[in-house]
Amino acid sequence: MTSRDTDATTDATTDAAAREHATATTAATGPAATAADAPVTISYEEIDGARIAVVSLNRPAKLNGLTMAMLRGLDDAAKSLRRDRDLRGVIFAGAGNSFCAGLDFGSVLKKPMDIVKAFAPNPLAGDGANLFQRVCWEWRRLPAPVIAVVHGHCYGGGVQLALGADFRVTAADARWSVLEAKWGLIPDMSGARTLADHVGAEQARWLTMTGRELSGAEAVEVGLATETTESLDDAHSRAREILRELMGRSPDQLAATKSLFNHAWRSPRATFRAERFEQAKLLLSENAARARTAAMKKTPPNFVRRGTWAFGAKKK
Repeated sequence: MTSRDTDATTDATTDAAAREHATATTAATGPAATAADAPVTISYEEIDGARIAVVSLNRPAKLNGLTMAMLRGLDDAAKSLRRDRDLRGVIFAGAGNSFCAGLDFGSVLKKPMDIVKAFAPNPLAGDGANLFQRVCWEWRRLPAPVIAVVHGHCYGGGVQLALGADFRVTAADARWSVLEAKWGLIPDMSGARTLADHVGAEQARWLTMTGRELSGAEAVEVGLATETTESLDDAHSRAREILRELMGRSPDQLAATKSLFNHAWRSPRATFRAERFEQAKLLLSENAARARTAAMKKTPPNFVRRGTWAFGAKKK
């Protein structure tokens, strides 16, 4: 796949789902699409004459499981939209039956060196984020409101993507889980920061340790999501209602508010560095390997003592 294949594309008109959810005052606009099967797509709408973007994860046959191409597409999309000074809001959604089922390990492990490169921090970036962290955190840096519309599966990296949005509207029957626990890992796509921001440190530890699965309604109760609706259609409509309300405020005030709260408590650079350090240790651990094996075989994991490395003498 070439780099061109990974680019987020723009659509000539709002896709069928967006048109279905658009209100009477919403119109589609934007240049012609260049690749309908791109892993990440951008389409445009107007709400009361103001332009918004709809960013869609576009791998519905795989529940929008994240590949390296999708990560690069998300990175490109966020950077492109960040430069658009006329943009008044973003809706972040998933095509098909799910928002995002997390990282597609089967796909990304085919090219281990791509993972190594994506895991390395960018020394020139102010927050020191790597690609995995950037594709979630960039939506916080984008100077316009971002609303995630969540339905179906929202697992692992999908949760972290959703938490990068300013607000999350979830269908009641959506399923949320910090699923990294199943694989013996931790959320390392900025999730250590965003989870604590939204649900508090104690709840963040609980969700990360247990990987407990929550419904959309339960996600709202603990603070992962902002609002719940009965259906996906209602979630899309509600997201547009929220953007319409926010359009009554100065776009500069909205941008300043986002920037203020991004820096209000602690350094993201320090958080991201800690995420990378802890995840690197886990990836080399025997118990993470056992968790992955057990998950694939659908058997109970048989863990060894804490701090045991995966290399060296064979473990029993």
